[in-house]
Amino acid sequence: MLDTVEIRYGKSELSVRLPKGCQPIVVRKPPMPLLGNAPEAILKALRTGVACPSLQDVAKGSTRVCIVICDITRPVPNGPILRGIVQELNAAGVANSQITVLIATGLHRPNLGKEMLEVVGDDWIFNNIRIENHFARDTPWMVDLGRTPTDGIPVVLNRHVVDADLRIVVGLVEPHFMAGYSGGRKVVAPGVAGEETIRTFHNYKFMANPLACNGNLVDNPLHRGQLEILKLLGPTYAVNTIIDEQRQMSFVNFGDCVQSHLQSVEVVRKYAEVPFDRKFSTLITSAAGYPLDKTYYQTVKGMVAPLQILADGGHMIVASRCEEGLGSHEYRDSQAQLKRLGADGFVERIRQMPLADVDGWQTHMLLRPLSIGRVSLFSEGIQGSDRELTGVEMISSIEKAIEESVASSGDKTVAVIPEGPYVIPMFRANL
Repeated sequence: MLDTVEIRYGKSELSVRLPKGCQPIVVRKPPMPLLGNAPEAILKALRTGVACPSLQDVAKGSTRVCIVICDITRPVPNGPILRGIVQELNAAGVANSQITVLIATGLHRPNLGKEMLEVVGDDWIFNNIRIENHFARDTPWMVDLGRTPTDGIPVVLNRHVVDADLRIVVGLVEPHFMAGYSGGRKVVAPGVAGEETIRTFHNYKFMANPLACNGNLVDNPLHRGQLEILKLLGPTYAVNTIIDEQRQMSFVNFGDCVQSHLQSVEVVRKYAEVPFDRKFSTLITSAAGYPLDKTYYQTVKGMVAPLQILADGGHMIVASRCEEGLGSHEYRDSQAQLKRLGADGFVERIRQMPLADVDGWQTHMLLRPLSIGRVSLFSEGIQGSDRELTGVEMISSIEKAIEESVASSGDKTVAVIPEGPYVIPMFRANL
């Protein structure tokens, strides 16, 4: 019987000692196959397109290429992927001066200096290819493409992407608590979308839809909107990758943005969705460690991910380093509104807003776990008055919180999710 468990926390792991007699159920992905030679596998993918020719074929004649990569919040192995892409572009006659790498920040802060190098992941790419951050509020660099036909989402995208004659997005395909799965089309919107597009995507109508949830693409309004945005943008290609718990590459493909993403989702589902036939009164989880747990804003994903197996009135205990504290000043303001108005007052305020407050959607998502049970947070990065703005109970000892939860519920079985939101426990009553 395990007496300690390890969970992701910052750039390492946190060792948690369980109370005597506890029975831990560790929730993690089954072992994943790994790419023996990642650079070789990347080149093979780039030369075998999903629902399209090879990258060299589609790149011939291109004079303006935009490669979109995720920002610091996603542990995408961009280095070897970008190396492979540039190699194939060069072989197709595209010069380095014709290539721009655009960091899909959405409404997050830019990634600059050493952090930009960390995101790019390759010194040669960093020093030889033009790299830009997306700024959603930089209106002159945005292009209005109209509105989506179904939901009327205003489609405003970065000019680098719109004006390119070859667009390639690089995404990590993992569970996402609103869009079902990340990667592919999500790198475009909200990744390189304008402020109005992003704030519409995250308004109450979208966020309150029960189909906008982890693992679901069927009738998911965010997924639907993203696909319609891609149609308005025009032909777009994607490199999608899947990583294991140790951030090693398990899968990579290249192809049409929609079809290659769907193929990737079907692969990752087998590992990321873990079925259970019971719920738990005590649940320990994380925000997946660095880089996702740099802020409390991102930590909310770890609170939403395991809700299917949290018993009504149960206790969720979350560990997240939060080295940058709460997150943006807009998110701090939103959390302050929650504290002032309460959950009902907060929802009533946002219900009719066509444009969500910037980062206010994360406060809205926080209400999901709070509506089910008790949430406690262990974090060394959130200090002072910010602790009162988390909306949850701040704790100084995970062990003590577990002990109290087990004693209160009378149930010594404890669910432990070391990798946080990268694993989705799925409740199935009749397994």
